[in-house]
Amino acid sequence: MKKRMYQNVAASYIREHSSIFLFVIILFLMGVIFGAVVVNSMSLSQKEDLFYYLSQFFGDISNGKVEGNQDLFLQSFLHNSKFIGLMWILGISIIGLPIILILLFIKGMVVGFTVGFLVNQMGWNGFLLAFVSILPQNLIIIPIFIIMAVVSVSFSLKMISRQFMKKVGQPFTPLIKRYFAALIAAAVFISAASGIEAYLSPGLMKTVVQVIKK
Repeated sequence: MKKRMYQNVAASYIREHSSIFLFVIILFLMGVIFGAVVVNSMSLSQKEDLFYYLSQFFGDISNGKVEGNQDLFLQSFLHNSKFIGLMWILGISIIGLPIILILLFIKGMVVGFTVGFLVNQMGWNGFLLAFVSILPQNLIIIPIFIIMAVVSVSFSLKMISRQFMKKVGQPFTPLIKRYFAALIAAAVFISAASGIEAYLSPGLMKTVVQVIKK
């Protein structure tokens, strides 16, 4: 019963904010494409330098010389939580609306650049490495970033309506409570993604690197 209720609420929210969802998803995809294009614009020396450090990193992974799982988890969780938290704060600040969109674009650009660089330098082996090192955690992280961007943009627009257009909608207290609940829910999902990145991805990467070396 509760599951069906939550599904109905989620479906209703998506329908209500479908235009924002569409805009945010397109913006993120544009960031991914831009990141991939940037790879092709790099000079040969820049690619060689970056690939050298990347090769060292993969060598350390293959030899088991990586940070402990707990340290990796904390680093991943803090990094992504700061990103989500900044979006949340910008949503309250009203003037942070364009910055939310810029942050999402940058996130897409980083993903596109990382995958594009690996594929550009290593071909199918690079694609396989990207698949095991980037995809697992980002199956959770990317949707959460997109949803949090939509929630923050929507909240910011409501604040703008209240402050500058003098429109009175829902009472402010329930609104901020739901906004805070969205942040907590995002943090829970981010912790799950960080767990995957810390405890699953390194093992997958080690296996793939060893296979490539053979």
